[in-house]
Amino acid sequence: MHPVIDAIDVNRIFQAPKGDLKVLAELSFTIEKGGTASIVGASGSGKSTLLHILGCLDRPTSGKVMLGGQDTSLLSDHDLAGLRNKSIGFVFQFHHLLPEFTAVENVALPLLVGGLEKNESFARAQELMDQVGLKERCLHRPSELSGGEQQRVAVARALANSPEVILADEPTGNLDSRSGGSVADLLWRMNRERNIALVLVTHNNELAGRADRIMELKDGRLWTK
Repeated sequence: MHPVIDAIDVNRIFQAPKGDLKVLAELSFTIEKGGTASIVGASGSGKSTLLHILGCLDRPTSGKVMLGGQDTSLLSDHDLAGLRNKSIGFVFQFHHLLPEFTAVENVALPLLVGGLEKNESFARAQELMDQVGLKERCLHRPSELSGGEQQRVAVARALANSPEVILADEPTGNLDSRSGGSVADLLWRMNRERNIALVLVTHNNELAGRADRIMELKDGRLWTK
């Protein structure tokens, strides 16, 4: 069985007026199905850049990322977007819910984009809202939800297409400790119940410590703690 994610000699260099900036240097590691890993490091160390590359939102300058055994460097932008929608769920620090849509519409959106019929998409979205404890909030818009509830909607949206992996960038960073703990518990419950791999970037040492593996990004390289 292929790893969910296999990063091979990944480099990321950004051009800058004062010279090229090498943010990631020869990174190689794998994420297994159902595994959990946290990425920690100082601000500006490249954690979000790495997560974006793993999530196929950005491409490495050199090296490659295998997603479910498929070499993403060989895919067109169109095909890469389709693979990303199918295989990866994203949870960001700021939930990025569409304010004009209801909670259940936000959750259904990846399914509709993926071509699933409308009635089935909304039935699936309502089921997910129930699973994250928000059955009674389906018709509320994001502005009518608390911060923790908004982030739970974001988790439901990330699960919509039954992804192989969830990538979470500071998923509790904008929440109080109680709401953050609830969201963290939800992520780990989904990891266990659905055997979905979970990779998260966090400054929270307690949250990072819940992962099977802690990787520190420093000077462009990853060190397992």
